[in-house]
Amino acid sequence: MSDLHYIRRSIEQSLHVKQQVLADKALLDQVQAVAERCVQAFRSGNKVMLAGNGGSAADAQHIAAEFVSRFEFDRPGIPSIALSTDTSMLTAIGNDYGYEHVFRRQVQAQGRAGDILIGISTSGNSRNVVLAVEEAQRMGIVTVALTGSAGVLGDRCDYALKVPSIHTPRIQEHHILLGHIICGYVEEVLFADVKKPKS
Repeated sequence: MSDLHYIRRSIEQSLHVKQQVLADKALLDQVQAVAERCVQAFRSGNKVMLAGNGGSAADAQHIAAEFVSRFEFDRPGIPSIALSTDTSMLTAIGNDYGYEHVFRRQVQAQGRAGDILIGISTSGNSRNVVLAVEEAQRMGIVTVALTGSAGVLGDRCDYALKVPSIHTPRIQEHHILLGHIICGYVEEVLFADVKKPKS
């Protein structure tokens, strides 16, 4: 196999998943529903929390940053927190209660009814994300899964954005795509009156 063949095949695989996503009206409806629910939450003074491990932690931080800073244009910040960023908190909870509780405990402390928790897991089985979702539901927090086609997480959440793949890189590529779409949708709706082109 030549290096160019590997590169082309990877791009083709990614495009194939994108075509499946684009053709899946139920999934697109879920994406719109999540974006509208985020708009509703922000208008009510609530926030979005995100949780994930490894690459999914990076995606959580990326999406939170798009909300808090800006996405397409300058506007006021939108309240959002990635639960993977505070190493003192993560290590304290992990040491005292176990790693499976690092997100659940933060949801319990930081969350309130009307907030949104986006749990990101390519496998759909990340125990600490599943426990955070269960805690959120007990508290009246809206839950969203960003996952692949397998695992239990999607079935535990109010909304499930399931990328039609079991291949981690393809799932991750589409998680950030869907995250960007949600951020852009929310920004357009909340701040249509202050929209300015990005410099």
